[in-house]
Amino acid sequence: MTINKSIRRYLVLLILCMCAYNSPAQNILGRTVSVDIRQQRLDDALSIISNRANFSFSYNSNILRRDSLVSLPAGDYTIRQALKQLLGTGYEYKESGNYVILRRVAIRLTSVVQQNPATDNTITITGYIVNGGTGEKIGNASIYEPVHLASTLTNKEGKFSIKLKSRHRTASLSVSKDAFEDTTVTIQPAYNMQLEISLVPVVNARIQSTANIYQLADSGLAMPVIDTFSIPPMNRPQTVEQTRLAKLFLTARQKAQSLNIRKFFTEKSMQVSVVPGLSTNGSLGSQVISKFSFNVLGGYTGGVEVAEAGGIFNINRKNTQFAQVAGVFNLTGGEAKGVQVAGIHNTVLQQMNGVQVAGISNHVKHHVTGLQAAGISNINGGDFKGVQLSGIINYNAGSFKGLQAAGIVNYTKNLRGVQVGLINIADSSDGYSIGLVNIILKGYHKVSVSTNETTNLNISFKTGSTKLYSILQAGTNAGNRNGKLYTAGYGLGTEIKMLNRLSVNPELSSSFAYLGNWDHSNILNRFNLQCNFNLGKKFSVFAGPSFTLYYSDQKTAVDGYKFPVVSQSTGKRMFNNDNLTGWIGWNAGIHLF
Repeated sequence: MTINKSIRRYLVLLILCMCAYNSPAQNILGRTVSVDIRQQRLDDALSIISNRANFSFSYNSNILRRDSLVSLPAGDYTIRQALKQLLGTGYEYKESGNYVILRRVAIRLTSVVQQNPATDNTITITGYIVNGGTGEKIGNASIYEPVHLASTLTNKEGKFSIKLKSRHRTASLSVSKDAFEDTTVTIQPAYNMQLEISLVPVVNARIQSTANIYQLADSGLAMPVIDTFSIPPMNRPQTVEQTRLAKLFLTARQKAQSLNIRKFFTEKSMQVSVVPGLSTNGSLGSQVISKFSFNVLGGYTGGVEVAEAGGIFNINRKNTQFAQVAGVFNLTGGEAKGVQVAGIHNTVLQQMNGVQVAGISNHVKHHVTGLQAAGISNINGGDFKGVQLSGIINYNAGSFKGLQAAGIVNYTKNLRGVQVGLINIADSSDGYSIGLVNIILKGYHKVSVSTNETTNLNISFKTGSTKLYSILQAGTNAGNRNGKLYTAGYGLGTEIKMLNRLSVNPELSSSFAYLGNWDHSNILNRFNLQCNFNLGKKFSVFAGPSFTLYYSDQKTAVDGYKFPVVSQSTGKRMFNNDNLTGWIGWNAGIHLF
């Protein structure tokens, strides 16, 4: 009998264990927690509840007033009951793994407050735009009809008024505001209406969690997605409205409308503007992409597909192609293809393919393929393939392939072509820099001290690349009281690698020689062919033959100065010219760095 009771007891326990194993686990919102919360911060109260029930809260930090003081009388509550008492209505709770996600219940609705039959060919729609999450009125929201391009903005109280044609059966009224989801309302154009339209805020990435890690991977929970047009401003690419030129010529309402309406663009064959906003496309001209655009003074359009001309300026939000001409400046927010000509300045915020010409300056933020020419400066923020010409400075932030020529300064990050200018600068070079000063930051830099048959002490600074480096040099005939001679000049050279430590350096230079009288021309033109042997990373010796072609119109010596620069037996008259002599000499010295 005792055995039977023991067997029955074990069977009951076994059945209970099996039932417990097969029953679903209790959900988080149904868990019971004992709390006594008195005048504590809301975020602290949520932490107490989550810690005692062994789970975590996750929520957008903008939807809760975390520093508000809350109370919850002592007792036992389910998590759902506790949240309802702490937060009230207007929130929803979703479970994901061991998380409870708190979200504001955003409403998306349109309320018809008033409706009256239209008495003429137009109807008037008035009303308010409100935040669906908070109920607050939204100022500077854009309301527009996309077919006939009628538009307006709400005032600071969120109020709007817009007139539409009444001849159509239905019409669509679109509402857009930066950081809110777009919404579209279908209306009957036979009636004047007063509406209240709510917008849903776009969820951003600022998430607050009561746990150290916020994870929703593979949870299957549908969360609002961050819209690419609602990225925080610091992470957005620059638009034309943010440039200095646009800020001068566009109104605050035009800039606000462009910021709001980022997705909607339409196309038309032609538009004509007097100034921005006063055009055949009305106040929504910035959302229209035209094949042809003509602007008497200036225009502000969505883009141009064939040609555009402006008396003073052209401003396009997106792409421009084939031809754009302005008396003062062109400003393109997207890509430019074809020919862009301005009396003063051109700006392209994406890439340029074609010819860009300006009287003063050109600026392209990304890549350029083609020709860029300006009276003063060209600035390019990406790679360049083609020809860049300017009167003063060329700047290229990326790789350069082609010809870069400036009156004073050329700069590129990586040179794979030719630079011609007074000063040429590159971070690295696979090409050629031709100028008075050529600086390759990761290139060839040497200082040499040398002697030759004409001047016994010479100092040279050599910079550029091994393919082509420039030489700034000065020399003197020191220690000879009656043989003073001073030289200064410029040259070019190249390094040809022969063996691991051995190279040959052909160098061509021209120097002015001072022999005590500035009224005469004394020019030393030398070709050095020297062998260079590296003794260490920053030290080498060199020596080799040279040939000098010397022009001088000075016929008499000046007391204390060397004359002639070489002995009569060494110098030979060249080309039957009494002023031109030549000789074979030598050159030797050391390289540092």
